[in-house]
Amino acid sequence: MATVTSNAPPKSFSSTISNPLKPLTPKLPSLRFPPRKKHHHQNRLSINAAVSPLETQTSPPSPDYRFEILSESLPFIQKFRGKTIVVKYGGAAMTSPELKASVVSDLVLLSCVGLRPILVHGGGPDINRYLKQLNIPAEFRDGLRVTDATTMEIVSMVLVGKVNKNLVSLINAAGATAVGLSGHDGRLLTARPVPNSAQLGFVGEVARVDPNVLRPLVASGYIPVIASVAADEGGQAYNINADTVAGELAAALGAEKLILLTDVAGILEDKEDVGSLVKEIDIKGVKRMIEDGRVGGGMIPKVNCCIRSLAQGVKTASIIDGRRQHSLLHEIMSDEGAGTMITG
Repeated sequence: MATVTSNAPPKSFSSTISNPLKPLTPKLPSLRFPPRKKHHHQNRLSINAAVSPLETQTSPPSPDYRFEILSESLPFIQKFRGKTIVVKYGGAAMTSPELKASVVSDLVLLSCVGLRPILVHGGGPDINRYLKQLNIPAEFRDGLRVTDATTMEIVSMVLVGKVNKNLVSLINAAGATAVGLSGHDGRLLTARPVPNSAQLGFVGEVARVDPNVLRPLVASGYIPVIASVAADEGGQAYNINADTVAGELAAALGAEKLILLTDVAGILEDKEDVGSLVKEIDIKGVKRMIEDGRVGGGMIPKVNCCIRSLAQGVKTASIIDGRRQHSLLHEIMSDEGAGTMITG
């Protein structure tokens, strides 16, 4: 578990690479999903989202309909206004231009109505494409990228120099004001190697969080966009899982909500039945699901990330379907949500 602290400015660290790289812009088809069954749950807000009906209308909605949407949004805006929301951005939402635009517009809207969103990102698909372009094989062990010195240079370059700045530009163009950062900046994150670093190389975990560089930005209405790389005490850079970074930042900031965008519907009661989505569950319940084997594979580290953040004071943590248009608005401004909400 990371500790929150404030330290002196970090030692300098830099990485360079001489290979010329041409930009790559993948295009994937827009994803659509059938409506899921409603599940009764307690302690969720009770106003239905009014996003999806717009997608099926053939004529523009009437002014009255628009006013109704705004009116229904008021309780959600009142609940979350002034509250910090940490969003981990990844999966299909990073590779589909349509979904990326949806996430950006959601962040801008949330910021405009008074929420304080913070975006944390990785960039696995982009890293893989650049490694392939440079004829460097991508290797994974237990779901983690094996990161030697050369790969670490590329990871830093792609996450900090490409993905981060692209997201900042998109948010700025959409009408908000974003600031791009990584764990290096202001010693926001201090890294340490993972226990099995002999096999994984420069793969790290969060040792300390110093959120002081973020507080004035968030208070002034900026949207911080944070790349999940950081340096240790000696200045060596490490690649850190973006879910972990988001969870530790949410805890350090006392966030109202942590949201992990994923490529699955959420936690399923039956892994083979997409209709068995668990809409809300507490820590004890989700731990039982792990023990029973109903939660497994890549979902376990995401669930554990949520549990750690809740244990450190985050109010709620949600694992939501990032393949769904406007999933952030569905999660924050509807009683249905867009995945699974875990409570303390």
